[in-house]
Amino acid sequence: MDLFAPSHLLVLLIIVLIIFGPSKLGDVGGALGKAIKDFKKAMNDEPEVKPEVKTADTKPMDTKVS
Repeated sequence: MDLFAPSHLLVLLIIVLIIFGPSKLGDVGGALGKAIKDFKKAMNDEPEVKPEVKTADTKPMDTKVS
């Protein structure tokens, strides 16, 4: 038995129409689409991580050659 059978999707659509009503359904769909778009954009935008170099942690190099 398929989880996303057409009959299951039809029942789900009817339940959503009952809960939100036909006038709010467009607003809900638009908000959901915008949320998915923003999520995908955030997943693809990886911040550039630069290593931090602290002057207190660095030691001068020894210039002696053995």
